Amino acid sequence: MISDAELHAQRLDALDLTKNGAPSLPSNPFFGVGPITDAATDEVDSRLRRLEFDRWIERTYRKFDDTGKDIGAFTTAELSRSMHRGYPADKILLDMMRAIHRYFEFPKTNRIAVGLGGGHSGYTVCVQHLLNANDADQRVYVDTLRPESGGAGASGFFRQSWATQLIEMHHFAEKGDENRIYFAEKEGAIPSARTLAKLGVSIFVGVGHETTGANSYTNEEINELLTWLDGDPENRHAVFDATSMLGAMPWEPEVVRAVMAKCCLFMPFQKAIGGVSGYFVASFTPAALALIERNQSNPSWAIPRQLKIAPPLDPKQPLSSKRSVDAGPFYDAQEDKMLGGVINTYSALAFAETTFGLLQTERRIGSVIELNRRSSANREVINEWVAKNPLFSLVVDERERRGAAVTLLKVNDGEVSSSDLHVRIIARSKQLLGYEGITHPNGDHETGLDAARYVNAFPGTPGDYRAWVGGIREPADIVALLENLKYAYLRAKVVVLEEELERRGGKVEYAESSGASAAGPREGTFKVLIADAIGLRFDAEGRLDHSELAAYIGEKGCVFHEGSVTTSGATDDGKVHFFYQPHLSTADEILAETDQGQYDAVIAAATFIPAGAKFRLGGVRIGTGTGNMGSASWGGPNGEGGEAPLMNTPGINSRATAQMAAKALLKVTPDLPVAELHARVVNGDFDTGKNLAEYPTEKLEGQRIAILGYGNIGRELARIAKAFHMDVVIYARPAHRDNILAEGYEYAETPVAAAKGADVLSVHLGLGRQDPATGAFSNAGLVNREVLSALNVRSVLINYDRGELVDVAALDEALTSGKVRHAAIDADIFKGPEGPTGPMKPYLSLLPKHADKLELLPHAAADTDHPTRVAGAKQAVDQLLDSIRNRAVTNLKGDLPEGYLSKGAKTPLGVGQVTRADVFRLAENSELLGELRNQSETIASILGALNAVSDEAHRSRIIERYRALLADSTLRQHNLLKAAGLLAPAAKE
Repeated sequence: MISDAELHAQRLDALDLTKNGAPSLPSNPFFGVGPITDAATDEVDSRLRRLEFDRWIERTYRKFDDTGKDIGAFTTAELSRSMHRGYPADKILLDMMRAIHRYFEFPKTNRIAVGLGGGHSGYTVCVQHLLNANDADQRVYVDTLRPESGGAGASGFFRQSWATQLIEMHHFAEKGDENRIYFAEKEGAIPSARTLAKLGVSIFVGVGHETTGANSYTNEEINELLTWLDGDPENRHAVFDATSMLGAMPWEPEVVRAVMAKCCLFMPFQKAIGGVSGYFVASFTPAALALIERNQSNPSWAIPRQLKIAPPLDPKQPLSSKRSVDAGPFYDAQEDKMLGGVINTYSALAFAETTFGLLQTERRIGSVIELNRRSSANREVINEWVAKNPLFSLVVDERERRGAAVTLLKVNDGEVSSSDLHVRIIARSKQLLGYEGITHPNGDHETGLDAARYVNAFPGTPGDYRAWVGGIREPADIVALLENLKYAYLRAKVVVLEEELERRGGKVEYAESSGASAAGPREGTFKVLIADAIGLRFDAEGRLDHSELAAYIGEKGCVFHEGSVTTSGATDDGKVHFFYQPHLSTADEILAETDQGQYDAVIAAATFIPAGAKFRLGGVRIGTGTGNMGSASWGGPNGEGGEAPLMNTPGINSRATAQMAAKALLKVTPDLPVAELHARVVNGDFDTGKNLAEYPTEKLEGQRIAILGYGNIGRELARIAKAFHMDVVIYARPAHRDNILAEGYEYAETPVAAAKGADVLSVHLGLGRQDPATGAFSNAGLVNREVLSALNVRSVLINYDRGELVDVAALDEALTSGKVRHAAIDADIFKGPEGPTGPMKPYLSLLPKHADKLELLPHAAADTDHPTRVAGAKQAVDQLLDSIRNRAVTNLKGDLPEGYLSKGAKTPLGVGQVTRADVFRLAENSELLGELRNQSETIASILGALNAVSDEAHRSRIIERYRALLADSTLRQHNLLKAAGLLAPAAKE
């Protein structure tokens, strides 16, 4: 028995080997199918392929009236209700057989039968058709051990069950003699041609060890078999269970072609390709068919009629009448037709799935030669991995005998592998590989990896893990499987050893489970400066009301102070303290409060934070642009190169800004003089019938708006303009082109191209990146003379972004010429000893000439919206707390400092583009997700039916039944998508 000390040591070693967590997952966790499978990567992929299959059915199988006119498509629903005879069932069967014959490159001389039955029962039938126990000259070599013999247990139940039936055939045959069956002394090998000839063997039966033992015949053995067949091709036959050989023959292409031509091959395609269970195909050489024909005159077996491949010549006659393979369920490639069909099965849809699956495989992988090559390459990937991982070994010792479709591994873990712990560890590892997961004795649960399902070795087969690894899979998937097997074994070992130690009464030291970062949460007292007004409504005493944010900070377990850290009397209590000082405005005022690092972090909105202000743990700007966040602690406005993270709250004020920009537009277009009309109505000086013609105007519908920038504000304004039925063109970086087009807008490659022919130009680009050397921003002056000249005459310019974006001299010219009839500017302006300063100052020089054409605001479009400012401040508090305590950064601007973790972007629901976080939120809202799924699947079902059905009467019935449901579901889906925040393109993450 392994000592307690050794169990502790082994556990610690396994913990150390798995400390970095689980490896990458294979693209498809199911390793229990053959080398030809649909290989769907996940549930979405599988559902999309199902829909693709429906469309393929509709394209491929058409309906024709009695004159031959195409009258529409068959649907999967119609095929599932159809019989197994007549059109299109006969065509579907023919298409499948043709596809199998073509793809696997069977010679045209060989016919392929199709019949009912699963893998092992079907193969028994396939072999029995070639055997005649009453023929004293027929001798058979079977590559498996004699049933019930000493070593037969390792062959597994399945191979022994059908081998027993071959013996029983001789027992019940009148002239049977089981001594005419030679069983292998060691399975998985082919005797030499001389040995087979010496034994007088006329039929060689290869069992298909790939399906169970993961071993394959060597190139030399296959050539020996071919030599033996060539010695008497009319009277010698070889038949293989080729379940896994197809697409995974590890021999040279010419050898593979010889095997396909000279051997009989059985294939249960319901496992290998993806149809439903219950049918098989089997290829036969002309000589083998002649043998089956001869066997009909003196049969020594009784096979159910559904499995017979030689039915009566006259279907009206009983089974005892004359039979022939010429009437059997064979595909004849030379004539490209079926000689018969499957008896008593409703398999049309399954046969279509097989054809569809083969076409998909061919499209993804290429020819069967490439599939064979990939299978052999994957075998080498496994060999190389095992050579580097001594914990595992391959059950098949000889390299050349290792299969190219199935791998069978065992674990070599010293004393553990030879103890009763081994079986328990293997069983628990398979729970972790699947969906069950494993639970430690202390209650800690490790969720299932969903990495590898159905990796059990066959009963009686040596080894611990078995998996299909043929060429359908990428090499990276093979490595991922092996790495997950190793990881799962080691994690299961930890659990089993813990269980064993506790059973023995030993003490196990369990590690603390924590979701914190590797460095652990920061403890201590921290100080945060709030340098802008938060409450933008007045309380009863006439002061700006910040109570909502103060209460929120208290709910978070933090402390809110009004005033400076130097006068607050804050204690070292291990909490985060927020100091509210909205009166700070100038750089000197900020520096006096922050130049010695008096605060750990800052929250600001419009206030400029100078370079000398020190905040060792970062800052958050309420809003998107960070041009005012100049502290060197995070590397200035770009957030590059500092020790602390710079964050923002993108999208928090985008709707307010976009709505204010729309308001600016509506003040001048449609250019209806509302105030004048109001005055005339009040004075009774208006007759609707006579005076309306005095006030012609133009609606917004049909006018062209050019929006520069595809950020949150630009997108929101585009939505508003679209609601007014304006034509929207957007200039943005090329990376946004596809998303802009997907939303139904026009894309412009340059600002000039966007402005060309536009009636309105609205700017939402931000200042862009600041040049550290010059201090200039990349987008300054972007709206220049060339851009403004491209506009239509009497256009409108809106700059509710940054004042610096517009070339003021160029705007002066455009206003003078009439190219621009109105400009609305919203930019920062500050009052100093020498008068106004800030980005708005240059626009003031235009007032003497253009006062009636200008509307100037002090950057008030978003910053005067109370709910927006409070929501932004709350989000800033959350981001700072997460960053301070957990080193987790949301909405990072610039570089991520060392030791921090980026949690990506966060915007208000429905604002901005769709992020991973948005979809996660939806996935966690089971009620919303379920209802959205119901409505979407209803819409897809109705539209799919309308698209598939061409019969006018049938289509009319569908419309009558489902018109109201379609309309209702569409409206509900739209509202649900809006509630989920999915009515936007995907963010570039």
